[in-house]
Amino acid sequence: MKLMPQEIGVRYILPALRKELAIELSKDMKQKEVANILNITPSAISQYHKEKRGKTDLKIKKEIKLSKIEIMKNRFSAQPEILRLTKKIKDTRTICDIHKMHDCVPKNCNLCYKNDN
Repeated sequence: MKLMPQEIGVRYILPALRKELAIELSKDMKQKEVANILNITPSAISQYHKEKRGKTDLKIKKEIKLSKIEIMKNRFSAQPEILRLTKKIKDTRTICDIHKMHDCVPKNCNLCYKNDN
């Protein structure tokens, strides 16, 4: 195992969340407004739509749609929803599936959950 769980979050999970949220929000908002809310560039959103950036293999489409509703109410920042989604990814052990796709992980790995009570 070469990658720490935090690296999985930064390299794979956050970009995938941004992509999914950008695509969902772009259905009802202008690209520039979505970029401001997600704190990314409008060109990043274009690349998400063209599948040039942000590989998605997250199994939380329903949660993304719920986050879209909350973000559209607020229209200021997506950070609270991104935090909620990353917690959901950890709580459902989806982070383990993503980690296994990108690194050699022991079959019985429990690193992220050792100190959870």
